[in-house]
Amino acid sequence: MKNEEIPVVSFRNVTKKYKGVTALSDISFDLFPGEIMGYIGPNGAGKTTSMKILVGLMKDFTGEVYVNGENVLHSALAPKYLGYMPQDTGFQTWRTAEHALTTLGLLSGMDKNTLEKKIYEILKRVGLADVADRKIVHFSGGMQQKLKLAQALLHDPRLVILDEPMNGLDPASRYQMKQIIKDLAESGKTVIFSSHILSDVSDIAHRITVIAKGQLIRTGTPQQLQEEFKIGDDIEIIVAPGVQEINEIASLQGIVSVEKAGTERYLIHLTAGFDPDAALQSVYATISSGGLKVRTVRLVRPGLEEVYLKLTGGQEK
Repeated sequence: MKNEEIPVVSFRNVTKKYKGVTALSDISFDLFPGEIMGYIGPNGAGKTTSMKILVGLMKDFTGEVYVNGENVLHSALAPKYLGYMPQDTGFQTWRTAEHALTTLGLLSGMDKNTLEKKIYEILKRVGLADVADRKIVHFSGGMQQKLKLAQALLHDPRLVILDEPMNGLDPASRYQMKQIIKDLAESGKTVIFSSHILSDVSDIAHRITVIAKGQLIRTGTPQQLQEEFKIGDDIEIIVAPGVQEINEIASLQGIVSVEKAGTERYLIHLTAGFDPDAALQSVYATISSGGLKVRTVRLVRPGLEEVYLKLTGGQEK
């Protein structure tokens, strides 16, 4: 991002307390056009509170929050500029999907003449066009999740806030959700989303912000976070049946330890920062010279899960 670019969202020293309990403590971050920010942290960390402040549902906080350069407490821009998908949306389940979106669209000030076309387009986009006239009471949890996304995108917002958008989705629908988020960013929109599914965050987020106990722990790209915490790579070795030990490998340079992770599976833990390619070459050479019967050898890179545990001290997501 360019330094002179105006952030779409700016949190400046935001603190929020509930009856003396600090939910957010001095939180500051920026989001820029076209950026996807994954917001992760343990339950009760302050993710939902941050989002409610951003969309204007909470106003009794200290600090400042700006959307497109305007303070959310004093601007009429924010509601039209952003789309919000909360964890819990109280749809009136006697309505059909089309009826619910029509009501929400009219309440948000959308033009009645273009609303019908827009509803069809957005339902098609989220995969609900064929059930537009079905009552919401008959929707599965995953279908209701898609309908929540539809209402957030209905008015074509430039800033999209999604609170746990992957909840309740099967693998195919989760993939579809991730593709929609990617498409939004590619069209220049800014997206902030929270998720308990860390692989989904690392798949699509340009930047990850980790929050715990109301405090911003770290923000950066997935690669930056992994490099900062210098979590060592592993080499996985699957040996042939009957092979008892691979002790020869434990003494190689760059290897911290050898863990027997199964009957025929070993994990070779490398020193953080050690060249994994050099370690692989040493392992291959040792296997060859020692005549070890090995079926597979592969490099295992640390993922976001390991970084998350390091940052939060192993707290539940």
